Amino acid sequence: MSYGTEVVVTGLGAITPLGGDVKSTWEALLAGESGIRGGVLRGQEETGLPDVVAGTMAIDPAASLPPAQARRLDRSQQAAFTAAAEAWADAGAPAVDPDRLASAIGTGIGGVHTLLDQDDVLETAGMRRVSPRTVPMLMPNAAAALISIEYGARAGVYTPVSACSSGAEAIALGARLIRAGEADVVIAGGTEAAITPITVAGFVQAQALSRYTAEPASASRPFAADRSGFVLGEGAAVVVLESAEHAHARGARVHAVLAGAGIAADAHHITAPAADGSGQISAMRKALAQAGLTPEQISHVNAHATGTPVGDVAEARAIREVFGRATVTAPKAALGHLFGAAGAIEALIAVLSVEHGVIPPTRNLAAAGLGPDIGLDVVAERRDLPQEAVLSNSFGFGGQNVSLVVTGARHHASRTVSDT
Repeated sequence: MSYGTEVVVTGLGAITPLGGDVKSTWEALLAGESGIRGGVLRGQEETGLPDVVAGTMAIDPAASLPPAQARRLDRSQQAAFTAAAEAWADAGAPAVDPDRLASAIGTGIGGVHTLLDQDDVLETAGMRRVSPRTVPMLMPNAAAALISIEYGARAGVYTPVSACSSGAEAIALGARLIRAGEADVVIAGGTEAAITPITVAGFVQAQALSRYTAEPASASRPFAADRSGFVLGEGAAVVVLESAEHAHARGARVHAVLAGAGIAADAHHITAPAADGSGQISAMRKALAQAGLTPEQISHVNAHATGTPVGDVAEARAIREVFGRATVTAPKAALGHLFGAAGAIEALIAVLSVEHGVIPPTRNLAAAGLGPDIGLDVVAERRDLPQEAVLSNSFGFGGQNVSLVVTGARHHASRTVSDT
């Protein structure tokens, strides 16, 4: 059997607002639960911040780490470490030449908690009280580097920093490394923990956040007629990517195939998407072309869909241009927007959708109904039916667009690749 440069997913790991691991996150998402909570930044009344609702992680990532290690890591690094450990174990801790193993973990902001905390220390107690670990804890590439150190990945350490598309871009980069013959296995994903007063204030001033704070669970409303903005989220998701040949040789279980990835830029505006959707359309078509699929072969689209009035319309228009009236789901209604981790967790959700044959529901559509300018089949209740191929979108500030195509594993989920 010839495998060529096919890239498969052999490991999954996550820590999200819905759960502390993949299983709990997936089950909560399918049940229509919400990970959005209220009163997140209490004690900030003097700053003028409104009541803040956000998708905080369901468990403290530090709790899964040895205390001494947790103290040396920013919250975003703790989340990445936790997700990577689950993904590596799920992949069976593959034996791989260190020079053929790479790490690619994207983030939009990096260690902002450390930066702000240590700035407070500097201002209140002076330079000598600032932690000597400050720089390693705040630098964006630290999560990828620490994972490289932990698992001995010497084929390269990569950190895409591309706003909300960072995690998806890291996964696309991981697949590219494998297809180029530079690695056999890549630990790839995204992480973010940036729910802080300054980030919230910045988004409030930009009028980007949801106004619905009285009922946190209903605050994130992608594609709904009354959507008003997104909800902040935090967490991490990591996948283990592997060449099909390498997976076959070790008898690995395969969750799904990462069949295609498309990256394109709007070259238009630092925050607003191009009005004609050209960048988003290009990313989706590139992903389809690499996967060798037609639009008709995509079972559903996992939409970027943050719940902003303008962004959802732009994406809907782009999806219609590529697919017509497509079936879509929008997990950010339950998770919030995890920024640099968003594309990774939603790629993971696409893998699970294909593996288990189900489209997760989109919360908060019932009250106001679908926006009249959307024109898509948005799934409001879970649908159990085979998913042969799923396209997942991630679009970020800067006009950065990434689309990933996930298809079914070559073999039945209950069998290993070596059983054939």
